[in-house]
This record gives sequence, C-alpha cells and structure tokens, in this order.
Amino acid sequence: MDRIDITVQRDSFKLAQVFTISRGSRTQADVITVTLRQGGHSGRGECVPYARYGETQDSVEAQIKSLPAAFSRAELQNLLPAGAARNAVDCAYWDLEAKQAGKPVWQLAGLPEPKPEITAYTLSLDTPEKMQASAAEHAFRPLLKTKLGGGPEDVARIKAVRAGAPNAQIIVDANEGWTPELYATLAPILVDLGVTMVEQPLPAGADDALTDLERVLPVCADESCHDRASLAALQGKYDMVNIKLDKTGGLTEALALKDAVIAQGFQVMVGCMVGSSLAMAPAVLVAQGMALVDLDGPLLLGEDRKNPLYFDAQGVHPATPNLWG
Repeated sequence: MDRIDITVQRDSFKLAQVFTISRGSRTQADVITVTLRQGGHSGRGECVPYARYGETQDSVEAQIKSLPAAFSRAELQNLLPAGAARNAVDCAYWDLEAKQAGKPVWQLAGLPEPKPEITAYTLSLDTPEKMQASAAEHAFRPLLKTKLGGGPEDVARIKAVRAGAPNAQIIVDANEGWTPELYATLAPILVDLGVTMVEQPLPAGADDALTDLERVLPVCADESCHDRASLAALQGKYDMVNIKLDKTGGLTEALALKDAVIAQGFQVMVGCMVGSSLAMAPAVLVAQGMALVDLDGPLLLGEDRKNPLYFDAQGVHPATPNLWG
C-alpha cells in the first residue's frame, strides 16, 4: 500500500452573529482541516472538535497524527475511535478515492445521485423578543430549529418564534437541558404551538426516564447516539436519531448507522456541528430522503470555504467536485 501524506490545519470561520445554546456562546467556528495526498491526488475533510465529548483541537490533532504512514479507509475504522478526528480523515479519504477514480463519492458508495434537501435553519438561544425578531427574519424558511434553555421561559420563546414565523415547521433542541418533569409539562404546550420534535431533552446519561414518559412530542436522540454501538440503548426511549458525522467518525460509519437506524424502526435526522461547507458536503449524501435535515452550518457563517455549498428554495445542494467528493 502506498504511503499517505497527512496534513492537519486549524481553521477558523467568523459567524454571522453570536451563536448561543444552553452550554454557552461562540463567535467563530474553529475546525480542523485534513488533507490526504497519495499518488498525485489529494482529498480534504473537516471536523469540529466538541468539548461535550472531551475533544479539543490538540487532542484531535494528536489522534490524526498518530496514524501510520499507510492505511486503508477500512483499516481507519479500527485505528481511530468514532469522533471528530476519524471524521475528518474518513471524509478526506472518500474525497481522495473520488479524485483517484475520477468518479463522485456517491457513485463509489453505490448511492443514488444526490439532490437538494430542505434544511432547518437554527435560531440561537436568546430572549423571546430577540428570537421572535430572528424568526420573522427567517420566516420564509420552511423549517426552523430553535435552541431552548431548559426553563419555563422556553414556552415564551416558542410562542415568540411561532408569532414571528407562523407558517414554518418548528423543531426544538433542548441540548440535554430538561428534566422528565419539564418534558411532561412543556411537551403538550409545544405540540399545541405546532412543534413537531424535540432533540435530546434529557441528559444522555439520564435518558432512561424517557421509557416511562408518554412521548406526545416525538423525541430525537443526539448526544445519546454516536454510532451503531449506541443503538441498542435507544429502543423505547426515542422516535428519531440524529446522525452527525463528527459523532459517527465519518461518512463510512454514518452510512452504516443510517441503514441500521432505519432497520430498527427509527426515523432519521441528519445534523451537523457549526462548520463550513466542507463539513456539510459528505452529510448531504447521508441526508438524502431523510425525515429531517439540519445542515445549516454555512448559513450561520460570515465567511466560508471557496466553492461553498449552494442554498436556495430547494434547500442545500450537493457539493461540486472542487469543494469535495
């Protein structure tokens, strides 16, 4: 097997505005870009180290640099654990293979030709008044995702978002910030306001309580599901699974997880961390035909990669080869 040269680079992209969730705020997206070179061809991938999973830019870079001089994409799945580091390398490997074969990744993976997919647009956590203004600004979008904080004011926030965007479908993300009692209180109210799903209401380590709740508002697993090894613990608790490549450790596992999730009767959401178009491009392939898509990372940026993904009324379009794949 020929040697693979690996380049690791840290990149930052300014956000269009401050982005806030229950865990804190940020003004820029800090990502790691991996470039693989072999035989005159190169491929790129991007990941977002996430502190919630114990990742830092230093730890992720160290994982990537620990790889041997030569390895296959299949071997990579065992060389690194599921997570951001493997994601960047795995996606760069797919891009490299596409460039070497002169064929797009979707063909190499045996997938149908991808089409645009409607994506959610995420409203940052804020006061009800500011969230209503943001919702009104984005009321033309068919799907809005609202970050919530885990308190009684969440009802006021959703009422404000609904007032600002009366025709949009609304999903909410509690980011592990609720209790079972709060779900029981808020869920019927949110259903009445037209909310169709809540993402990860309870902490991943305390989600057994979902088995005893009447899930009047469908519940999506995010932090509770990383890869196929996570699936066994989800039955009876969740209605949907959010697949993110930074959790699965790349496109390879994401496609396998998608098949397993569907086979076990869950609906699929395809999500993202806040990253550039390079991070979203592989996820667009996973998102094809899924129940919910949340690949709005580039829409939250004030700057992006060259040859970025294209967004219009049809949604997020597949990448062109000069970006990825």
